[in-house]
Amino acid sequence: MSDQTPAPAAAETPPPSDDTATPRPMWQPPQRATLFTIVLLALGIAGVFLILWAWHLPPFSSGSEVTQNAYVRGRTVIIAPQVSGYVTEVLVKDYETVQPGQILARIDDRIYEQRVAAARANLAAAEASLANSAQARASRGAALQSQAAAIAAAQAQLLRAQADMRRVDELVSDGSVSIRERDSTLAALRAAEAQVRQAQAAGEIGQQDVRTVEVGRGGLEAQVEAARAQVQLAEIDLGNTLIRAPEGGQLGEIGVRKGQYVTNGTQLLGLVPPDRWVIANFKEAQTARMAIGQPVTMTVDALGGSRLTGHIERLSPAAGSEFAAIRPDNGTGNFVKIPQRIGVRIRIDPNQDLARRLRPGMSVEARVNTRAMP
Repeated sequence: MSDQTPAPAAAETPPPSDDTATPRPMWQPPQRATLFTIVLLALGIAGVFLILWAWHLPPFSSGSEVTQNAYVRGRTVIIAPQVSGYVTEVLVKDYETVQPGQILARIDDRIYEQRVAAARANLAAAEASLANSAQARASRGAALQSQAAAIAAAQAQLLRAQADMRRVDELVSDGSVSIRERDSTLAALRAAEAQVRQAQAAGEIGQQDVRTVEVGRGGLEAQVEAARAQVQLAEIDLGNTLIRAPEGGQLGEIGVRKGQYVTNGTQLLGLVPPDRWVIANFKEAQTARMAIGQPVTMTVDALGGSRLTGHIERLSPAAGSEFAAIRPDNGTGNFVKIPQRIGVRIRIDPNQDLARRLRPGMSVEARVNTRAMP
């Protein structure tokens, strides 16, 4: 056995416990940038507000009503002749601005001038007959006076014959006058009485002649008035051979040409006066708070989106369906509620330069401020 003692072995290091061991890393999703999250959240909020604004929901509900069913309106005058004939001259061109009373075209007036001349001749003849009636009335009056004088003379002769008869009757009784003389005196009395009756009858005839002339004069006066009316009618027709502008405005396309034969009522051309307004057709629910005088803002497509202002002038007394030629039938079994349209007339405010460029028929978007008190 060896004297050397083996060296003790080195002490072994114990394994580390779980408490002191380094933890293993675990998988986690990558974290997004904070800026991207903020932008995404802002876009979502903006989308919600956009939907609320598009549907006019709180907090974007406003006191205005909007419609695109609106159009500019005006008075379109159709000019047509009142007489027939060939057009001899056209004095205007398409889209020309005219003044009230300006001559637009002429119709051949030779026939109508002759009608005026004939009517005036008839009037002169009627007036001559009336003057002749006055002369006849004077003549009948003189004859009536002569007949009155004849009656007076006959009555004087009758008085003398009656006096002679009384004297003869007294003388016959004492035999101073013969029976023959008495009979002769009686015959003279009867003749005087007959003359009086004849003169009175002639006087009655004279009075009837005067009445006849007076009655005939009334008819002649009526003929004169009728002839004078015919002259006026002929002059009106002659004046209507000149086609004039009834009022100022701008013409449309000229549909008549020189040499064309036209009849009364033929459409020759159109005239648009400068008056303009807007008719906006709102849904019936939109008119709940509308009143006359409320302000309106209008956007006209033809003016590049430029805005005009106006005010409500009148509201239609009924829905548009009530004015339709064929009214809707509600006798079917199925029913679908369709919002009706109420017409609103909008007066365009004055002193707007763009208003002069408005033409009837242009499309308009109208917005009514229903919160404003008229």
